Amino acid sequence: MTRASAPKSRQPNGASSIFQGKDGRWHGYVTVGTKDDGNPDRRHVSRKTRPEVTKLVRDLERQRDKGTVRKAGQSWTLGSWLTHWVENIASAHVSENTIDGYRVAVNHHLIPGLGAHRLEKLEPEHLERFYKKMQDSGSAAGTAHQVHRTVRTALNEAVRRAHLTANPATIAKAPRLEEEEVEPYTVEEVQRLLAEAAKHRNTARWVIALALGLRQGEVLGMQWDDVDFELGVIRVRRGRLRPRYKHGCGDRCGRKPGFCPQKINTRRETKNAKSRAGQRPIGAPDELLQLLRQHKEDQARERARARDLWTEKGYVFTSPTGEPLNPNTDYHKWKELLKAAGVRDARLHDARHTAATVLLILGVPDAVVDAIMGWEPGKSARMRRRYQHLTSRVLKDTAAKVGGLLWGTDQAEGAAPEAGQSPIPAELVVHVARLGERRVPFLHREHADEVVARWSEDWPDHTADVEEWDRWRWEHQGPGGASAIRDRVPNWAVVFHARAVFLPGGERAATGLPEQWSVPAWDFETDRYTDRVSAWRTARRPGAGQEVEAQVRGTDKTAVETAFTEACAQAVDRARNPGKYGDTDDW
Repeated sequence: MTRASAPKSRQPNGASSIFQGKDGRWHGYVTVGTKDDGNPDRRHVSRKTRPEVTKLVRDLERQRDKGTVRKAGQSWTLGSWLTHWVENIASAHVSENTIDGYRVAVNHHLIPGLGAHRLEKLEPEHLERFYKKMQDSGSAAGTAHQVHRTVRTALNEAVRRAHLTANPATIAKAPRLEEEEVEPYTVEEVQRLLAEAAKHRNTARWVIALALGLRQGEVLGMQWDDVDFELGVIRVRRGRLRPRYKHGCGDRCGRKPGFCPQKINTRRETKNAKSRAGQRPIGAPDELLQLLRQHKEDQARERARARDLWTEKGYVFTSPTGEPLNPNTDYHKWKELLKAAGVRDARLHDARHTAATVLLILGVPDAVVDAIMGWEPGKSARMRRRYQHLTSRVLKDTAAKVGGLLWGTDQAEGAAPEAGQSPIPAELVVHVARLGERRVPFLHREHADEVVARWSEDWPDHTADVEEWDRWRWEHQGPGGASAIRDRVPNWAVVFHARAVFLPGGERAATGLPEQWSVPAWDFETDRYTDRVSAWRTARRPGAGQEVEAQVRGTDKTAVETAFTEACAQAVDRARNPGKYGDTDDW
C-alpha cells in the first residue's frame, strides 16, 4: 500500500512565485511594494524557460531590496514627462523668468530633438550626441549648457518620484562652457558715458548702473519709496519682470503677440527680491542723490504735461506716461548711449562688472562689497572672482608693493610713477607682434617671431615685425586698453566663409563679395575666427530695406557648404515672411 504524497504548502503572502502555465510558458510574480490604492504592487514576467524567468525574478527582487524599482503607472516618454514637469510641477515653484528659460529649452530643443525616447531607456550618450548636434547647428555653448541643466533638473524630479531609477543627465558630460573674460570700463570711459547720459532722458538710470552696479531689473523696478534722501540710501526690494503678451485682437492681426497693436501684458510688473541678500540698502553718493532730486522734478513736469494720460505707479524711471520701462527698450537705449559716447560696445550687465571692479580698486572690504552687490554669503567668493577684474591699476599698485619689499624702493602709497618708469624690474619686457594695424603681446620672443613669420606668408602686402615694450607701458598704454600677455603661440586655422543676400520676396541680390571664400585666421581675430566645424546665422540687414543676409563660417569646408544650404533656405523664408521672425518695424 503506497502512502499518499503530502500536499505542497502555499507560499506566504508577498513571496515571489514561479510556475508553468497552461500556455506552456513560465511565469513569475514578484511583490515589489504597495500601489497608491493600498493593494500589493505585484509585477509579472514571462519567458519560455524556467531559468530565464528565474533570472528576471531575482533581478526584480534585488531592485526591490535596493528601492530602485520603477514606479507602476504611466509609461513616460521624455517628451511627455518634460511637458508634465514644466507645466504642472516647475511652473508652480519657480519664478517667471526661470520658467520662461525652462519652456524654451523644453519646447524648442529637448522635445524636438529627444522627445520620442522612452524615459527609462534614455542614455547619457543620447544627451551628449544631442548637445554636439546643437552646437554643430549653430547653437552657442551656453545654450547647450542651459538645455543640459534643464533636462538634469527635470529628470532629478522623475527620479525623486520613482518614475526613473537613475538620472542619465548627471552622468552625461555637459557642454564645455568657457566663461568669457569681461573687460570692465575704465574710469575715463565711465566719465564719457556719464557725460553723454546727461544729455538724455532718465540720466540717473545709467549713473546708478555704473556707480552702484544694480541689475537691470533692480533699477527698473525701483520706486520713489525706496529712495531715502535724508539718509542717503537706496533700498533694493524688487525687480522688474520682462513683459509677456497675449493678443488683444482675438489673434486676428496675424502677428506675434508682442507685435499685436492691442497686445495685453499677462505678467505682473515686478517681483520681490528672492533672497535676503538681494533685499539690501545701498549708500548713494551725494552727486547721485542730487541727480535723483533733479530727475524727480523732471518727472513732475512730465506728469503735468501728460495730464490724464499719466498712470501713477510710483516708479523712479518711467515712460512719458508713467508706465515702468520695458527691459527691451532699456537695452536698446544702452546701446545707443554707448554709440553716442564713442565707447566700445558691451553688454548692459557689464556695467555691473565695472562697478564691482571700482570697489576692488578702492579697497572696499569684501563684506561691504557683498552687501552692495547683493551676493549671498556662501557664494560671495565665487561671485567676486567673476565680477571683480584685475585691471592695470590694481596690478600696478600690487607691483609697486612687491617692488618696495624686494628691491627696497620707497614709493609713496598711491603715488604715480614717473614717465617711463616701471614699478617692476625693467628686464621683464613684452614682445609685441605688429601685424598690420593689430598688435599682439607675447611673453617669449620666439612666439612673437613665429607669428610674424606666418603672418608675412599669409599676408605679404601687410607690415609685420616685432616691437619691444616695457610691461608697464603695455599695460597702461597698450591699444584698446588691453593688458593681457600671451605665453603661447595662438591657434591658427583656415576658416571657410559663405555669404548671400536676399531681397524681399526671396530673390538673390548681387553683392561685391564672392559667395564662398576662405582665409587663414588666428584665435585673436575674433571678428573672423571660429573653432567650430560650421556655424551659420541669418539676419535682417539694418537700413537695407528688409534685405536678409545668410552667413556661414567654419573650419570644415564640406560642413560649411552643407550649412550654407540650410542658411539660404531660412534666409529666403525670412525675406518672404518678415513677420514670422519678428523683423517688422512695428512694436
